[in-house]
Amino acid sequence: MPRRLAALALAASSLAALSACTVGPDYTHPVAEAPPQWAERPEAPSTTIGGEVDGRWWETFQDPQLSALVERLLAQNLDLAVAAERIQQAQAQSRVTGAQGRPQLGAQASYARTRRSPQGLFSQLMPAPGSNPEVNEFADTLGASWELDLFGKVRRAVEAADARTGALIEARHAVALDAVGELAARYMELRGVQAREAIAQDNLETAQRTLTVVEDRFANGLGTRLDVARARAQVEAISARLPQLHSRRVQLINALGTLLAKPPRELEAELAPVRALPGVPPTVPVGLPGELMRRRPDIREAEQRLHAATAETGVAVAAFYPSISLGGRFGTEGFHAKNIGEWASRAFSVGPVISLPIFQGGRLKGTLELRESEQREAALVYQKAVVEALNDVDNALVSYADIQAQRDRLAREVAQDRTALGAARDMYREGAVGLLDVTLAQAALLEGEDRLALSETAVRGGLVRLYKALGGGWEAADAAPHNNLTQKAE
Repeated sequence: MPRRLAALALAASSLAALSACTVGPDYTHPVAEAPPQWAERPEAPSTTIGGEVDGRWWETFQDPQLSALVERLLAQNLDLAVAAERIQQAQAQSRVTGAQGRPQLGAQASYARTRRSPQGLFSQLMPAPGSNPEVNEFADTLGASWELDLFGKVRRAVEAADARTGALIEARHAVALDAVGELAARYMELRGVQAREAIAQDNLETAQRTLTVVEDRFANGLGTRLDVARARAQVEAISARLPQLHSRRVQLINALGTLLAKPPRELEAELAPVRALPGVPPTVPVGLPGELMRRRPDIREAEQRLHAATAETGVAVAAFYPSISLGGRFGTEGFHAKNIGEWASRAFSVGPVISLPIFQGGRLKGTLELRESEQREAALVYQKAVVEALNDVDNALVSYADIQAQRDRLAREVAQDRTALGAARDMYREGAVGLLDVTLAQAALLEGEDRLALSETAVRGGLVRLYKALGGGWEAADAAPHNNLTQKAE
């Protein structure tokens, strides 16, 4: 027996030495084409420059409340928690896959009451006369098996599982980037809505003062009933804006609460106080196009999925090769329980099993063709992700500059509207114009100020979209408190 075990161990070590052979294609990082520089874009007060993309870009707005909300989001967001669980599941599946290439050891104890048929095989064994065909069978066995991964089938499967885990890690990074971008955009819109509410309230107070003047003039016989009606209509028209803005403010606060896993209105006391729109930095580093592939989570995820598809092709290739497994069993067997512990009751078997696929009805070939097609598809998906990312950044760069230009023109328009309203009031007091001119001038100012507030909000939203397109910021999710999934996909 010791000689047999020694021979088996020698054979196992010799076969294991052959396991360096791994069939199938080896994965290589794809090469993606990218322009050397971003295209020229219009000049703007907040201009984009070369340089490393800020990994904590929300802090460039210099709004402590926004930064605090982002930190809470990274620790509390439910979508991030779901993505983290998917990573845990993939890591567990990877361990399950890797176990296929390791030795397996198990123990088994059994008892059976058996009756052998006198007309069957039992009759050919020439039992002693009067032998009882019913017997007790006791067995206590220790079994071991090991499938040698000579051609890398298991190694390729583990490689594919690890790559799928890497893809889920990058998917979580994308979730983090989307969640931070969503929070920042909603926060900017909230502050913009508050600014629009303040504008409407200021204009309402102005309209009410105008109404008081018109009513006094009418009472003194200097005005007309038409002027009074127009002034009152102006007050009502401005007042009608406030409920819609209030509703939108509540919706935005609840949207921020959803991102932080909070019930409705829980953030209202914190966010309802009016704050100015956050400022924008004078310069925004955007890096180089070639760096985008290392930073955008969607591109990194597509690359990991290409890696997994390549490894799965290797698994399909290895299925054409023989599989060799070593197995052994040692234990005791007997018809009585007292025989289990006796050396004379020992039983064992040991030896290799070789399986060679000869005819599989086209299954292996079809599987290989399927995996090769999936690999080509994954390569195309990667290329598409790169092209879309480059276009996303270019669109965001142009949009950010153009929105600022629009904002500047609206600011000049509002300045002229204020001048026009002041002149119309003076002329109305002097009797040079009617109330209609004042009403039209005030309506123009209200519309202009409202559009300017919307444009200021759009500038901040455009910068958030630019940062998202550049792909920076997800790193903070790995460093967030209560987060132990800090590994990166290579």
